Amino acid sequence: MKKIKALNPEELISNLSPKNPRRDFLRRFFLIGMAGYFSPILITKARSVVAIDHRYKIAVCDWMILKRQKLGAFALAKEIGADGIQLDMGGLGARDTFDSKLNDPENVRQFLEESKSQNIAISSIAMSGFYGQSFANRPTVPLMVDDTLTTMERMDIEIAYLPLGVDSDFSKEPGLRERVIQRLKEAGEKAKKINKVIAVETSLDAKEERAFLKEIGSPAIKSSFNFANAIKNERDIIKELRILGKENIAQIHCSDTDGVWIENNPKLDMPKIKRALDKMGWSGWLIIERSRDVNDVRNVKGNYGANARYMKSVFQQESV
Repeated sequence: MKKIKALNPEELISNLSPKNPRRDFLRRFFLIGMAGYFSPILITKARSVVAIDHRYKIAVCDWMILKRQKLGAFALAKEIGADGIQLDMGGLGARDTFDSKLNDPENVRQFLEESKSQNIAISSIAMSGFYGQSFANRPTVPLMVDDTLTTMERMDIEIAYLPLGVDSDFSKEPGLRERVIQRLKEAGEKAKKINKVIAVETSLDAKEERAFLKEIGSPAIKSSFNFANAIKNERDIIKELRILGKENIAQIHCSDTDGVWIENNPKLDMPKIKRALDKMGWSGWLIIERSRDVNDVRNVKGNYGANARYMKSVFQQESV
């Protein structure tokens, strides 16, 4: 019996002619179907990917919905109405590295299966332990970065979120700047080798952050822009986004500190922000961290459900 060569749908489709669109439309379906029939490995790979067809995708932080590294985060995110979760690497404290369940391949398998089952993607993986720990001075930072990048490879996660918290805020302690830059250069080299990105959140304004990223000089180190930081420092969100530029922004934390829901916050003009991002040509994950009703702060479903619904009504309106 003659052996049938596995078909590559991308190669076949690239050879189609645009002269007869209707004929080629039908041929696409036939060719992809045949390729899938004779290439079970291709189909298996495709089924492991959560497909979300939006230019802007809405996520919530697993630790903020009280599900840090818990499988239940996916079902809760779905109930809230989000497209994905920002998955945390786990607690840090005085440990050498993160207290992560994701060091266990079996746990990784369960998380990926639950992600697929609930159709909830993983927007990025967060090194949230650095909110209160020193990225500049902790001696085991290289180990923490290695563990994070290994987890990203295992789970096919593109972005890692790194907040430079109070112990690495060189806007207040300029002496830390060179140390932070050197460590980010080293981390960037590692991330670049595996085609990953580390998204750094600082307290700098956009002009200073551009200079900071330029000094690091790595395509694998980008900005995690936080609306709350801009508001706190009385900066114009849209001007900051434009100065920073789409090529420098890996993801956006789109909420404010707790007080009122996003839709009730006059400092967050989301339709105007969307128009600016549209014009910039940016696309990616908008992550809701806070913006909880201060009078009902423990109501996870109520707060995050309202914020997710509102963000989708603004940023995914073309698809509604």
